[in-house]
Amino acid sequence: MATVGVQHHKMFIGGQEADADDSYEIRNPANEELVATVAKGTLEHADAAVAAAKKSFEAGSWSQLGPDDRRQVMLAIADGISENIDELIEAEISANGATIRQAGGFHIGLAAPHFTYFAELAGKFEAEEGIHTAPYPTISQNILRREPIGVCAGILPWNFPLVLALWKIGPALAAGNSIVIKADEKTPLSTLLFAKIAKEAGLPDGVLNIITGDGPEVGARLSGHPDVGKIAFTGSTAVGREIMKVASQTVKKVSLELGGKGAAVVLDDVDINTVADAAIFGCCLYSGQMCESITRLIVPESIHDELVARIVKRIGTLKMGDPFDFDTDIGPVVSKRQHDRVLSYLKVAQEEGAVVAVGGKAPEGAEFEKGYWIEPTVYTNVTNDMRIAREEVFGPVLVVIKYSGDSDEAVAIANDSIYGLSGAVWSGDYERALDVAQKLQAGTIWVNDVHMVTPELPFGGYKQSGLGRELGPDALKEYTEVKHIHIDLSQKLEARAYDLVLSSDDED
Repeated sequence: MATVGVQHHKMFIGGQEADADDSYEIRNPANEELVATVAKGTLEHADAAVAAAKKSFEAGSWSQLGPDDRRQVMLAIADGISENIDELIEAEISANGATIRQAGGFHIGLAAPHFTYFAELAGKFEAEEGIHTAPYPTISQNILRREPIGVCAGILPWNFPLVLALWKIGPALAAGNSIVIKADEKTPLSTLLFAKIAKEAGLPDGVLNIITGDGPEVGARLSGHPDVGKIAFTGSTAVGREIMKVASQTVKKVSLELGGKGAAVVLDDVDINTVADAAIFGCCLYSGQMCESITRLIVPESIHDELVARIVKRIGTLKMGDPFDFDTDIGPVVSKRQHDRVLSYLKVAQEEGAVVAVGGKAPEGAEFEKGYWIEPTVYTNVTNDMRIAREEVFGPVLVVIKYSGDSDEAVAIANDSIYGLSGAVWSGDYERALDVAQKLQAGTIWVNDVHMVTPELPFGGYKQSGLGRELGPDALKEYTEVKHIHIDLSQKLEARAYDLVLSSDDED
């Protein structure tokens, strides 16, 4: 039941709103106030959403539309995002605690340009990749086609719900698929609003379906559903492994963007002030709740103390507080569960011998009595075998690791991880930096920068940070199947391939 005075949000299935018997409470992580309730989806809702997507795909209202026609609808959706940006920003901040500057610049600000990129890809999409003539073993013409998979599904995390939804919705729609999205129960508001924007822009009913529900129930159902041909997931490595297991039962295509433990290798010729600011930005943007956050700073012993001192000084100038205040630099973490998880890591770090340079606890004061707050934290005296250096904390926590040898030692430390999503190199010499970047094992390496993700370039991880790539010119390929059509041109029985293995005695 919806709480009186609080807006209740329904799911979106087959172009219509769909409610459920039970609901989630959405609470502002800055003050724990109830901001909305949301329908809690079930297995029946998952099945209904898949059925709606399948029906729309088979009807051809979207799948049979020409590339430029799909482009025009998608551009109209992108315009709708821009027109509703204030409402989207409010929905995002209220649910996930991003600061208003971060929401405007990243969480929501990236949505329209990223979706526009996929719209332009839709206009360029060519189902037929080429015609090839083969002279052997018979003369034939061969057509290669890229065709939409059919029904795709995406499972979202809570940290960037709208943008990461569009990384799945955009290429799926551009290639002609229908899609079901399971929004995270903590932060579904902006994604549900997007569904209404898409409908108003002219997207046919059933092509996009947004549901909620618990991951082990509804997410697992989508992952194993026999009518879903592709599952895309962003979230933890542990959950990604489970999705792979379930998806394997129906042998569907899987793409996974999973955890990270990003390392920044600092060389000895850097500007200390610049690197200090970059390190803080790398680990504290959205309170460190980003898979590609830079959380390990690998620093030459010769500049270690100076760099740490500068980082501590700069962190002291950051303002933590109300996410809707434009002066706020650091907001809360998303939930009590996440708050307690981060604090447990801080405790373990100190038990293992890491030294707190700054932070290390929840902030004190009346303004922090409610909500889920963690101080920006920097640890020194860290070795790469400590849990704080190996496991994804997902909080505003940076560990500084010394190296005393050459850059190869730093690279070895950086690569000693099960993760490989992102990394960085900082140097005053681009040739030195590029040499290190080429040795790091991660899907994205920034040189003298961090957190820069553009829709024109692929994003994804090595090792246990995932499978496949999102974004970039090949993003649509993740949402297509390749078909080879062979046309025999010989027109003579004796010239065909099967005549080579059939004797004359077999002929009538």
